[in-house]
Order: sequence, then C-alpha cells, then structure tokens
Amino acid sequence: MSQRPDPQRPDPQEPELGPAERYAAYRRNARHPVFTDFAAGYSFGLDEFQVEGCQAVEEGDSVLVAAPTGAGKTVVGEFAVHLALETGRKCFYTTPIKALSNQKYHDLVARYGVDQVGLLTGDTSINGEAPVVVMTTEVLRNMLYARSRTLVGLGFVVMDEVHYLADRSRGAVWEEVIIHLPDSVSVVSLSATVSNAEEFGEWLSTVRGSTRTIVAERRPVPLFQHVMAGRRLLDLFASSDVDAAAGFVREGAPVNEELMKLARDDWASSRLKDRRTPKGARGRQGGPGSRNVGSGRRVWIPGRIDVIDALERKNLLPAIDFIFSRAGCDAAVKQCLDANLRLTTPEERDEAIAYVESTLGVLPADDLQVLGYHDFLDAASRGIAAHHAGMLPAFKECVEELYLRGLVKMVFATETLALGINMPARTVVLEKLSKWNGETHADITPGEYTQLTGRAGRRGLDIEGHAVVLWQPGMNPRELAGLASTRTYPLRSSFRPSYNMAVNLVHSYGRHRARELLEMSFAQFQADRAVVGLARQLHKAEDALGGYAEAAQCHLGDFMEYAALRRRVSELEKSASRARRTDRREEAAASLERLVPGDVIVVPAGKFAGPAVIVDPGLSEQGHRPLVVTAERQGRRLAMMDFPVPVEPVARLRLPKRVDPRNPHQRKDLAQAVREAVRGLPASVTRPRAEKAPVEEGAARAIAAARARVREHPCHGCADREEHSRWAERHAKLKKDADLLSARIERRTNTVARTFDRVCEVLEALGYLDADTVTDRGRGLMRIYSDLDLVAAEALRTGLWDDLTPAELGAVLSSLVYEARRPEDGPGAVPGGVVTERIDAMVRLWSELEVLERQHRLDFLRRPDPGFAWTAYRWAQGQDLDEVITRNDQTAGDFVRQMKQLIDFAGQIADAAAGTPVRDSARQLVGLLRRGIVAAG
Repeated sequence: MSQRPDPQRPDPQEPELGPAERYAAYRRNARHPVFTDFAAGYSFGLDEFQVEGCQAVEEGDSVLVAAPTGAGKTVVGEFAVHLALETGRKCFYTTPIKALSNQKYHDLVARYGVDQVGLLTGDTSINGEAPVVVMTTEVLRNMLYARSRTLVGLGFVVMDEVHYLADRSRGAVWEEVIIHLPDSVSVVSLSATVSNAEEFGEWLSTVRGSTRTIVAERRPVPLFQHVMAGRRLLDLFASSDVDAAAGFVREGAPVNEELMKLARDDWASSRLKDRRTPKGARGRQGGPGSRNVGSGRRVWIPGRIDVIDALERKNLLPAIDFIFSRAGCDAAVKQCLDANLRLTTPEERDEAIAYVESTLGVLPADDLQVLGYHDFLDAASRGIAAHHAGMLPAFKECVEELYLRGLVKMVFATETLALGINMPARTVVLEKLSKWNGETHADITPGEYTQLTGRAGRRGLDIEGHAVVLWQPGMNPRELAGLASTRTYPLRSSFRPSYNMAVNLVHSYGRHRARELLEMSFAQFQADRAVVGLARQLHKAEDALGGYAEAAQCHLGDFMEYAALRRRVSELEKSASRARRTDRREEAAASLERLVPGDVIVVPAGKFAGPAVIVDPGLSEQGHRPLVVTAERQGRRLAMMDFPVPVEPVARLRLPKRVDPRNPHQRKDLAQAVREAVRGLPASVTRPRAEKAPVEEGAARAIAAARARVREHPCHGCADREEHSRWAERHAKLKKDADLLSARIERRTNTVARTFDRVCEVLEALGYLDADTVTDRGRGLMRIYSDLDLVAAEALRTGLWDDLTPAELGAVLSSLVYEARRPEDGPGAVPGGVVTERIDAMVRLWSELEVLERQHRLDFLRRPDPGFAWTAYRWAQGQDLDEVITRNDQTAGDFVRQMKQLIDFAGQIADAAAGTPVRDSARQLVGLLRRGIVAAG
C-alpha cells in the first residue's frame, strides 16, 4: 500500500473546493469515518463504485459489486478487512482457487502484518485463528457444517470471484455458504460483469437481508480491439464507434472496412483451385506463411515472433498471449528461445536470474532437472515465460512475481490465468477464438472473451489497454465484433443437492427445515422467476379458454363434446395413415435389400422419379441409400423418402466392371441403356407411382364407428356447426398449449427440494438416514466432500479398505479423486494385485449405486477412474519424481495438484473412518505423500 499523504497539506493536483463542497465532504467523512481513514491510504482517488461499495459496507449492508476485470472491485473486499480490524471483528476472505488464496494472503500480510492474517486452503494451515483469514470457499463451507469455533466473532465474509457459482462441478459451494452464514455476517460479493447482476443481487437480498447491488460497466483503462494480419495491426471497429473514455463499443457497431476487404480477399483465395503456398513464400519462424489471393494481395497468418516484434515496436509490452493449450504454451516459449529472442536489458536479465535462483533453487537438484528448470531460467532471463496448470505451483508463482516486477514481458498462458490472478498486461493476444471445453473444441463465449481481454490495461501504469486477435483463415470480422461488443452473459446457478450436503443439512436443521433452506438457493430463485413468466402466460391462456368455450356454445347440445368426437375421427385416421406409411416403409426397405447392381427400377417418388439403374444398393443400418443413374443422365444417391412404396426390377442391364457416376460419358451411356431397357414396357410399369395401401380392417371399423357417433350427435345438425367448430378447435389447441405450460411450471416448481427428497430416499434405502435422523453410518458420510462421496462411504462401511497398506490405500483412493482431462487419456497403469482387485470392487459398488440412483431419477455418481493409481502407489512407496512422472507422462503441475487433492481426500477419509483400521492407514498415507515437490509446492 502506498504511503499516506499528509492530510493537513492540500494536494497540489486537487482543485480548490468552495465552502459548500467542503461542507459536503465533511458530512460524508463524518458519516463514514473508517472509510475516510481507509481511502486516505491510497495515492489516487477511488472510483464512484468503490466509494459506494465501501460506504455501504460501513453502513452495515451486504454488497454485490459487479465490475469489469481490472476495475479494482477488490478494494471493496479489502475495506471489509480493514473495517473488521478497526471494529474488533473477524473477516474471512474466500476465493475459488488455492493460487488466488495464496496471492491474496501475501497481499494482506504485506499490508497488515503476519500476526493479523491467516491462510486455510485444505492442505495449508497458517494462523487459522487470526482476525483475518484467507481461505478457499470449500474450507468455509466445511466450517459451517462442522459449526467450527473459528466462526465466533465473524463479522464479514468476502466472496471473491462469486460468479464462479456457475461452475458445474464446484459452483454449489458458493450458494451453500451464502445460505448458511449467520444473519449477523455481512457478505461482500465481488463478481465479474454479468448481465443479470440485479437478479443476483435481488436473490442475495432475500437470503442475506439488505444487500446493495453496485454495477460498474466502464473500465478504468480504455480497451481497444485489434486484429493482426501479417505484421499489420488493424483496428477491429471503425474508429468513430469507439468510446475513447470507456474503450468499448455499442452492439452492432460497424467493423473496420479494411478488415472486411481482407476477409473478402481471403474468401476469394479459398475459392481458387490451386491453393498451394507459392514456393519460397514462407513466413518468419512461427508463422505458417502467406497465400496468394484473388486480388493479387497476400493474407498473412502472423507468426509468434512477428507478433512479439510488432508489440515491442509499438510499445505494447508486457503482454499475455492466450493459447488455450498447455503444450502450445510450452512450444511457444521454446520457439522464442530457438529464435534467440531477448526482451530484457542486461540489468533486468541479472535481476530475473537472481530471483529465480533464490526462489526455485531451494528445490532438490535432481527434481529441478526433471522439471525443466534450466530452460525455465533461460526463458525468464530473456523476459519470456509460460503459465498454465501443468506447471509446478512454485514455477507459476515465480512467473507471476517476475511479471509484476516488469522482468517478464511476454507470457504464453492458458485461460486459467484469467481467473483472478493479479497479472494485468498492457496487451492481451488471442491466437484463436475456440478452445477445448472438456468435451469438444468450441468457440469462446462473449463472457470468456471479456474475461480474457479484460486483463489488458494496467491501472495507474497504462493510459489504454489493447486486445489483439490473430488473423486465421476463414475469419469473419463481424463475428469477432459480436464477441467484443456483446454484453449479455447472465449468471446461471449450477446448484444441486449432493449426498454429503443432504446428511449435513439434515443433521444441522432436520429434514423439513433443510428442504426450506434449499428452496432459498439461487437455482430455485431463478427457476421461480421463470415460473412467474410462465404462470402469467398460463393465466392469459385460461382467460382466453373461457371466451373460446363461450363462443362455441350451441343450443342443440354440448358442442365441446361434439368437437371432441370429430377430433377422435381425425386422430384415428391419422393413426391409420401413420400405420400404413410404416408398413409400406418396411416393405419398401425389404424390396431395396433384394436389389443388385444392374437392376432397372422405376423410382416411385421424389425429384428423380422415373426409370433408373442400380449402381450400388447402398444398404446400411442407418437407412438404405441406393446409388443410381437415371434415364435423364443423373447420378444420385437416393434416400428412403424416394421409396414410399416397394419397388421391383422391371429390367436388367449388364454394367461395366467399374462404374463412376461422376463420369459424364458413362452416365450418358447408362442413361441410354436404361431408356432402351424400358422402351417396350407398358406405361403402367414405367410410370412413377406412390399408391396408398388399404386401411387395416380393424382400424377401418373403428373409424366408421367414430364417424357414426359424430353423425348421431345433436350438434351435427346445427346450422352454425362450422362456426362453432372453428371456436372449438381454437379452444382445443390453446388447451393443449396450456397443459404444456402447466407441466413446465410443475417441473420447475420446487425442483431443488424435489431433488433433495430423492437424495434422501437413496440415503434412507442405504441406512444413512432414518427419517429425520442421521444414523451412525451417515455421520461418516458427513466428513466426505467428493464427487464420489457415496461410493467412498459405502466402501468404508463394507470394510473394502480395511486390510490395505497406506500405499495400496493411496492407489485405491486416487480412483475416487482423479478424473482424466480427456477421454482419450485412457485408463492408465494400475499396480495390480490387491489394488486392482479393490478398484474393480469399487467399480462394482458404483454400478450398484448407479442402479439405485436411476430408480430414484438421479445421476450424480461417475465411474471411478484408476488413471492415477500407479503414480499414487509409487510415490507413496518413496519412488523418485523422475521415475513417477516420466512413466505416466504427467506434467509436474498435474502431479502436484492430483497429489494435493489425494492428500485432502485421505484426510477426509481418516476423519470419516473413526474406529476402523483405515483411519491410521489414511493418516500414514498423508505423511508418505507430502514430500519433495508436493510439500514444497
């Protein structure tokens, strides 16, 4: 924190205030004395949204602050810390990831001192009873369920990156904490910009009481958007549409015409037959070169070295280049090294080397060799580094510090860097606009684009930030402009009750009260908001139904009854028609299966109806697609819709050994042969036909009976019958729509509570709950926070792990923690013997539980994954790092992260396994795993 100015001396930069302004400032300061003292510690004036947020906290309100990345919303969270210390209360500062917790811990220690600040992240515990504790959100959730004494005196909870509650796998934790915190605690929620901040704030008000929602849409540093094509940096938008003060554009703003011309030229080049890159027209290292285009110009795909050169020339470093691939980040650094690129001065190089050696040199020398330390040091000395989840945490933290010191100028990163880590850049580069989302390569969303490019522009250092997208073949500048200007990315809840959550809630509140608490979730709030709109539609429909029924009234009888009889006739006729079509389709498919090449048929329907010769029957389970040449010289593969009725050969041709329907000469000869083959046949044979099949006898009788009832009804003789009928049909259609609306409302009402009921039914069936009571068996489940909580609890209950050694237990437990990043990663090696036997037993256990889940319409549990078992087993046995991570081709970062998750899970199992042999084995396992880079990381 900067040195405080002397409050007695006027700031020469500040204009002289008049008497009225001085009095207004005095009144504001008198109402918010703690904030006045806090704000005086900054060398710059705070923005209006920061002032409003801090003053709301001092007035006793909870707040939601939604602001762009880099806008400084953490100032409001830091004020809550300051206010807690000033008023003798505690403040918990929660974050979604351990790396962010570690960074915030160091920031607060630097400001308030090591005695005042603690850190709790599951695997790290420092000064946990301090008045200010930084922690991951899961730690606070566990404290609330355990009713920890650490909660005594808690006055404030800061929820940094609260928009993370949309995360599918971990988002529910945020809602659990918000719902269960004592009413006396003020919650300071900090969110990235979302379009439904008011809706989220309204929910917070219903759950937490008075909550101020503060939305800031303008960035403190303007952001300008560019596209780099070759070595040219082009503006994305027409300059007249850029808000120079805020750095954003209105939706639908026109795109730079020069870019549109480039896109048209690129499209024209892709239409040329010869698309080969001209000999010698290769780009600089890292760029795939250039292509000739129709106008004679060339569209360059920028190479990485070209990009860095351009940014350095234009004074746009430091920069972050988002690549969305760990391997791509590492390859980019190597590319820079191979090109002998250097971005540092000799003094900066020496400072960087000294910092890296003092920070990482403490790790074992053998491990450093495995971790690629020397290449890392060489790159860092040149001002270049990678940053991704595959790196050892100590290496990532080193990069972050070097970047903040201005010693690293270019970072190649995956999108994980965008989540709250304090590494603002002058420029952000996006190499592509798609990324792997865990299932497929998908285009990034407007929200992701905003989060990534929001890193550009350092407050207090830059007058403007820059986002640069690299040109790619087929790029559409209008689509990119849509990404850059769209401001509709709503926050959607991912909350759902889990087995662990259910036993904890029932234990703490009882089943009825737990159900009521879950109905307070943001997920249910959003569902109910949607229900309000649906209910309004339903109410309008019900009003209209009454009017339609009145208009359809008939003096001869019940016209609605008569209309129902008419509809019944129509339904029976349609049903019979569908049955006929199905029967004929089956007959037609069977007839196609009998055809062979050379058969001349008459295609009964479709665009190519008429005589044709079969070249290939095209039989498959997905649907028969015969390849034919028609009498009109057309070669086509037909579909089943062209055969509403069966076909039979009407003639036969002898085909050449090789038939190519794309060859116009062969088509001409075959068409002539087809015409000759059918010339003497009668027109009844050669004319396309699609006759209707007769109605099945039983269906015909039912239709006749229904028609008779229609004729016998009194309303059948009404002179206004057809007028009444039109109103009755409108009534019937609207009634159907209303019933669908009603069903949608029913599905959305109490959805979370109904899921909780099903979870409780599963737990009752297994003996973890007995009505409103958590059984002894269920108390073990209360300690297990995992995707596979129920599998773990059942394995403990059945004694599946009782006789395992610590190393064997580690291998087995890893299958409940590890989940392959990609399906193609495969199952991985398993130590064999008893480990394989017990993992197989757990898979069978999971399979049995999955059947039980399906019976209760749930789908929570995934299959155990043994992909980390061999690594966990060998590491627990003391094997060297080199042998462990090389064998399974793992990155150091993945290895350490998986080990820490396993350590955390083993600690949960030890707590849950009271009174069993597993407790001691699990505790020993934690000690065996926490060594080397796992302990250092």
